[in-house]
Amino acid sequence: MLNTQKNIPSSIDLDRAERLREVLEILGDLNDSVPVIVEGKKDESALRELGLNGEIIKLHAGKSLYDFCDDILRKFDRVILLLDWDRRGEELSKSLSKYLKGHYEEFSSFRELLKILCQKEIYAIEGIPKLLKRLEGTEGTWQ
Repeated sequence: MLNTQKNIPSSIDLDRAERLREVLEILGDLNDSVPVIVEGKKDESALRELGLNGEIIKLHAGKSLYDFCDDILRKFDRVILLLDWDRRGEELSKSLSKYLKGHYEEFSSFRELLKILCQKEIYAIEGIPKLLKRLEGTEGTWQ
């Protein structure tokens, strides 16, 4: 028997999704003038899917973290660090924070807000689009 029942989100899920979308909308507006640094291609693709159209810089273009950060500081006054919140992402975030001191702090709340809103369901930027679909009850629907 075919299951035609749709995922009906709870009011709590819908509220989380709305808050997540609000954070992403503000982030998207900022990204028009401030680059976002992510870990890799999948994170960049996820942010594009979520509406960010500005510069998104992938970490590790074959350089050391120090050299990567040195290049960033030569090109930009401010950056948004949006690294995953798994163990590796936390370590990278700590290192980048040290090298980019004075250039990212005003935007550090975005990563923290995303961590809170995603709770313990996902630990990576690349998972946000799928989480949003689940929270909104549109997961698995044809668009």
